[in-house]
Amino acid sequence: MKKVKIYGTLGPSCSDAGVLKKMFEEGMDGVRLNLSHTSLDGSADIIEACSEAARSYGISHEFMIDMQGPELRIGNLGEALQLREGELIDASAIPFPEAVLDELRRSGQMQQEILLDDGRIMLRTEQNESCCTMLRVIRGGLLQSRKSIALPGCSIETPAMTEADLQNIRNAGKYGVTAVMQPFVRSKEDLIAVRKALDDAGCSKIRIFAKIENLRGLEKLDELIPHCDEIVIARGDLGNSMDLWKLPAAQKRIAAACRAAGRDFMVVTQMLDSMMHRQVPTRAEVSDIFNAVLDGAASVMVTGETAAGEYPDQVIRYLSRTVREAEYFAFK
Repeated sequence: MKKVKIYGTLGPSCSDAGVLKKMFEEGMDGVRLNLSHTSLDGSADIIEACSEAARSYGISHEFMIDMQGPELRIGNLGEALQLREGELIDASAIPFPEAVLDELRRSGQMQQEILLDDGRIMLRTEQNESCCTMLRVIRGGLLQSRKSIALPGCSIETPAMTEADLQNIRNAGKYGVTAVMQPFVRSKEDLIAVRKALDDAGCSKIRIFAKIENLRGLEKLDELIPHCDEIVIARGDLGNSMDLWKLPAAQKRIAAACRAAGRDFMVVTQMLDSMMHRQVPTRAEVSDIFNAVLDGAASVMVTGETAAGEYPDQVIRYLSRTVREAEYFAFK
C-alpha cells in the first residue's frame, strides 16, 4: 500500500504563504485550484504564495487544476438572490445558460427538478398561463453567481472543454501544473480530447484525473479507466444524480472497479464539511475518511474546507492524521 496523498484546495482562507506552510507542515502533499471562477493568470499571486510555502517547507508539491469542462453553471448575478421555500419565480430571474432554458421550456409541464449550488437549492418547473417558464422553490437558500446546475434525468450536450479551459492548459507548464481534473466526464472521448490538448501544449507529462459526477460517467467507468491516471469519486454532483442513500454504494462500486483495474482513485466532497466553521470534525467524517483509505483510495481531497473555511490548517491536520491512522491499521 503506497502513501495516500493529501490535497487541499486554494482559496481566500489560505491565500497567505504562512497559512499554506502550516498546511504543508500538517501533511498536505498538493493543492487544487478551482478554475470555474478564475484562471491561472488571474491566480498568479496565490500560486506563487503556495510555491513559496512549499519551498520554505522543503517539499515539491503537487499542483492540480480543476477545469470548467462541460459543467453547467448559472451566470453572474448583480447581487445574491434569496430564494424562499414555496415561492414561485420566473426562470428569467436566474441567469441560466440558453441550453438550460431550452430544456426547461421543453419540460415545463413535466416538473423538471433543478439543483443549484451542489444541490443545496432545489427548484421545480411549473408552467403559467402565459407559457413563461416558472419555477417553484422546493428547497430555498441564498444563490450566488456561477453556482452549479444539475437537471436530473436530462442530458445537455456541451464541449468537453471551454475556451477558458484550453487557455489554462496552454499556460499549465508556465505555472507548474502537475495534474488536470476533468469534470463531468461522460465518455472516453472527453479524456482523449483533454490528452490531445495537453500534448498540443507540450504538457504530455501532466496527469489527468477523471471526475465521476453523473450517471453517464458512472455507466462508462470501465471505458474511462484506461484513459486517465486517476479516477475521482466526486460525491457532490454524483450525489445530485441519484437518491442520496444510493451514493455510498456508487462509491463502493467505483472503488472496486478501480482496484480491479489497478487504477488509482481519489475520494472528495464534504470530507470535513463541518470544519468550515468548527475546529473539530464529526465522528462520522473521520470514519468516512478512514474507510475511504481502507477501500484503497490513492488520495483524498478537501475543497471548501480549506478554500473558504475558518480553520484550513486544522482541516489538513485532521485529514492527514486520520489517513495515517488508517494506513497504520491496514498494515497491522
